[in-house]
Amino acid sequence: MADAWWSAADDGITLAVRATPGAKRSEVVGVVDGRLRVRVHAPAVEGKANTELVRVLAAWAGVRRSAVTIVRGEHAREKTVHVRGVDAPPAVA
Repeated sequence: MADAWWSAADDGITLAVRATPGAKRSEVVGVVDGRLRVRVHAPAVEGKANTELVRVLAAWAGVRRSAVTIVRGEHAREKTVHVRGVDAPPAVA
């Protein structure tokens, strides 16, 4: 059964994400307050943080970057992200 921070979709999964730009290093922190918490090193300027978020989530899920799409929240910290090609997210701390 899916947790509140992710749900299954026809071709993958949809994640509720909280991104924190400008961190020391990029990493998936874990689930906090019903969202997958991801720190990204890139600043929130000209889409750099979104690009880094896609890269980090693709590596975490084991898919290509082209399989990760920001569906909602492109200009916000709280985002909805779709990952194609996986049935469930990898384990998180």
